[in-house]
Amino acid sequence: MQNKEELLPIMEDCKNNISMELFLHISLLPAVMILGVLSFLQKRAQKHSIDHKLPFLDGRFGIVVPLDTIGSFSNRWSYGFAFGAVSSSVLLLFSDRYIPFTVPTWARAIVYLIGAIEVGLAYFPFFACLSTNFRAVGAALGLLYSICWIIVTIWDTFTCPDGKVLGRYQKLIIQWPCILSLLFLLGRFVYILVKAIRIHLKLEQETEELMHLNQMQHVKRLFRKTPEEIKPLNWFQRKVYEWDPHFKFPNRLIGTAIISLIGLYTITLADYSLSNVAFGQIDRWKETLKNVTISCNKTEPFAAVIPQLEEFIDVSRKCWLATTIFASLNSVAYVCHVLACYRKQMKRLWKGQKNFLPDKFHNPGSAISVASIARYSGWQIAFTLWGYLIVHFVHFLFALAFVYIFVLPIQHGQILTLLKNLGIILLTIGIIIFFVIIQVVLVQIFFLQDKMSPTDKQKPIALNNRKAFHCFNYFFFFYNVVMGISNCIVRLLNSVVVGTWLVSRIDRTIMQRGYEHMDPGYSTWVGMITADHYHTNPVMVCFCQLLVSHTLERQGLSAYSAFSNTPSDPSVNNRSRRRWALYYTLLRNPHLILLRKHHLSTTSCLTFSCTDTVVKAVVLASQTQRSGADIHSDSAPETDT
Repeated sequence: MQNKEELLPIMEDCKNNISMELFLHISLLPAVMILGVLSFLQKRAQKHSIDHKLPFLDGRFGIVVPLDTIGSFSNRWSYGFAFGAVSSSVLLLFSDRYIPFTVPTWARAIVYLIGAIEVGLAYFPFFACLSTNFRAVGAALGLLYSICWIIVTIWDTFTCPDGKVLGRYQKLIIQWPCILSLLFLLGRFVYILVKAIRIHLKLEQETEELMHLNQMQHVKRLFRKTPEEIKPLNWFQRKVYEWDPHFKFPNRLIGTAIISLIGLYTITLADYSLSNVAFGQIDRWKETLKNVTISCNKTEPFAAVIPQLEEFIDVSRKCWLATTIFASLNSVAYVCHVLACYRKQMKRLWKGQKNFLPDKFHNPGSAISVASIARYSGWQIAFTLWGYLIVHFVHFLFALAFVYIFVLPIQHGQILTLLKNLGIILLTIGIIIFFVIIQVVLVQIFFLQDKMSPTDKQKPIALNNRKAFHCFNYFFFFYNVVMGISNCIVRLLNSVVVGTWLVSRIDRTIMQRGYEHMDPGYSTWVGMITADHYHTNPVMVCFCQLLVSHTLERQGLSAYSAFSNTPSDPSVNNRSRRRWALYYTLLRNPHLILLRKHHLSTTSCLTFSCTDTVVKAVVLASQTQRSGADIHSDSAPETDT
């Protein structure tokens, strides 16, 4: 079996004359051609002066939209896999390999911008062919473009699969999510093309919807509370996740989550492979240091250090590799948890609840909210990848401390010393906690007055034994100064640990209360959910659908298929229904009689006359209710007692 040293020359000589970076540059030409075709088919809503000069254009060459990042819920997983195909090139933006020439340091920001535009343009046809209204042309062009990318990617992966870092099948291990996404897009374009042909042959009917089915079902649920909807939740729904069939995540969040997961997969592989290379280099340095120490005459100082150094390297290697798994699982859980928080906070905003937001974020600016939609996806991906590295390092430090405090003393037979030190630490912490609790207990027993009512849960904040309380406060003042020093350090450590642990959680601020605006990630999150709330609120969309449906019905056109109003009744029935609704409302709410139009227009209403009107209204309502109850009782069937 060949070792690594024998494999390295083979990996270095493996060349298939295909460079994915070069193919990315070349793909710009067909991408621009596809966009030109789709733009030619797309007509502009408003004609400009160039249309009068060139009448054959007929308003063509409109703007091609890649995807609706605000209010669209269709083709969500197709867009998600399109983002998955982009993931490999997005990670390439973190390096300079896609630039065939060197640039000065000050121009790197411009290079990153150019690279981002180039990657976006190269993958633009995938999104544009999914979102275009010309389904047949878009599906055909997307099918051809997908085949080109699949052929080149698979050829590059299987003809030269090895790499210097992961060894055998390195490209296959890294590129399989991208290949899977491209194959899904290929199948999706075939499905769209077949469906477009069936619609053209009138074998299937095409529908255009303003209001999505999940939004309509959500609005219906607001008016109907069935016993099935209020049944108790099980443990998984209460502790982990409660599924809501009437809520859909927008395309933007699906694509962001997929790129984040693929990016985590790639960076975990890179972390694992690079750590092996780094620890291998450290082992070689250790062997060199050992040989130098043996060759020296004075070996006594170094002889005691080398075993400890070997032990530290071995412990560090195992801790780093073990925490790689926990950091990856933690980051994956964060990606899923951000989606759950998005749903929970959006549903709160739909109910009009903003108390979970800081006061300064209740009404963010309109420009900030809309710009946050553009920033969110990129920032979430970057926060997730950087958060993995930071959380991994924090996990590594905790694992290293745990091994040196608990594991190594047990292996070295120092259990008694470990128990002694552990007992001293726990006793010190216990004493501090005891004196914190004893202050609360003494105040509860001696310095608070009794409950005003036996049903009260707590005693009132009313002092008793004031002189004793002043003495108690005086003597504990000096002890609390000493205890405050340790608590200050604990507070700082907790803030650092929690802040670094939650650095990838863009939905939660890591700043203190009142300074949330200094957290750019959280500001972007709040602006994004605010904009989504105003654009995708089901009640608002339902209201707009009602207006559109009513307008189309008045114009004699058919309404959208997602929601249609029932045909209006004759005017006589409508008038009778309105009169009955008015009578029933005034019957249940007699005080509303004074708020009717003819009462408000009478400005000369005196106090006694208005009061008399109210009395008459109340009496009338009570008599009507009594007569209705008598009629109901008379009409009810008699039963045996």
